[in-house]
Amino acid sequence: MPDTHLTDTKFSSIGLAKPLVDGLDDAGFKNCTPIQEQTLPVSLTGKDIAGQAQTGTGKTIAFLLATYQTLLGSAKASDNKTGVRALILAPTRELAIQIANDAKIIGKHTNICVALAYGGTDYEKQRKTLENGVDILIGTPGRTIDFFKQKVFNLRNAEVLVLDEADRMFDLGFINDIRYLLRRLPEPEKRLNLLFSATLSFKVTELAYEHMNNPVIVRIEPDKITAKQVTESMYYPADKEKMPLLVQILNEEKPERSIIFINTKHVAEKLKRILEGNNFESAVLSGDVPQNKRQSILKQFQEGKLPLLIATDVAARGLHIPAVSHVFNFDLPQDAEDYVHRIGRTARSGASGIAISFACETYAYSLPDIEAYISHKIPYKSIDAATLPILKPATKKVYKPNPASKHRSSKSRQQHRSRSQKR
Repeated sequence: MPDTHLTDTKFSSIGLAKPLVDGLDDAGFKNCTPIQEQTLPVSLTGKDIAGQAQTGTGKTIAFLLATYQTLLGSAKASDNKTGVRALILAPTRELAIQIANDAKIIGKHTNICVALAYGGTDYEKQRKTLENGVDILIGTPGRTIDFFKQKVFNLRNAEVLVLDEADRMFDLGFINDIRYLLRRLPEPEKRLNLLFSATLSFKVTELAYEHMNNPVIVRIEPDKITAKQVTESMYYPADKEKMPLLVQILNEEKPERSIIFINTKHVAEKLKRILEGNNFESAVLSGDVPQNKRQSILKQFQEGKLPLLIATDVAARGLHIPAVSHVFNFDLPQDAEDYVHRIGRTARSGASGIAISFACETYAYSLPDIEAYISHKIPYKSIDAATLPILKPATKKVYKPNPASKHRSSKSRQQHRSRSQKR
């Protein structure tokens, strides 16, 4: 792995407990990234942090190490079985799962118990785990509040609070839920508070100062808004040219692992059928895909068993998927910040990557805002319409009737007949 993104500061030199250093060694982590180098010496002394750094720069490890170090330095109250000692909140299920995976890796030599709370699946399983008692709860706001209101766990003696991707919490409308949980925690002075975000906007810093204990602000300012290692390019296709152009580029580039971003699930399904018809295996990741299936798709993609992932912006934030060589903006995002987060799925941890975008007739209006936000023009590439491939027909959409809907329809017909007979 390239190490140009690392500092000279070693994890073994900053006072971490030996079990944590051993976990980092096992995972191959020796040197700190800039955000880790600047926040850990502060947070390990018990001071609050509000940290800003680009996606893929090691924020997760920074707050996990501070959390573990704090818990290792104290003992859980013996009379508080359901008391959570550390609460880590994330805006999406995928990010919560990723944080938990990282936590288990670096905490493997500790006896600290980690659990998840997120919607979409495993309700009773998650509930039972929490009832048995956990040290670190990593969750999304909705499911976490659900269990809290049922008194499945309590926060009376919580020692650590972490808010990850705080700016995204606002974007997704979770701020009232966040404030609800913050008001159920011990006073800010009685806990370690860590807030990390890609941007420390006014509303995020206001939240930090309201619910944290005089946090130290740490900003890792990049030379560029987009990562240096990303090679960007922009095509200007007509709407009808987008599909053939994508297939042409995929045939030429032959990427091993790519994410294709689109704006709507309707386009995602259509694109998947066209790619399958032209011999490209892919899967769709969007907000309405059932959680078990989403996890299965992500696992296949992370393990290199699935070459193409078609995704809405649900996959654009917080996920660390190694070795993504290409990101395609099949649809330009309507929010300039989302462009940065999308292409940040490649060139992670110092690697290089390629970001290819289509400014089509429908979404070209977003381009000026995107280029103003990133402070540079995206290099233009021409299209030779004569060389675009003639696509094979898309695979047919298989209709699978919902048994529940069929049951409801049958029941409705029976009720209708019954009412008719009564009349």
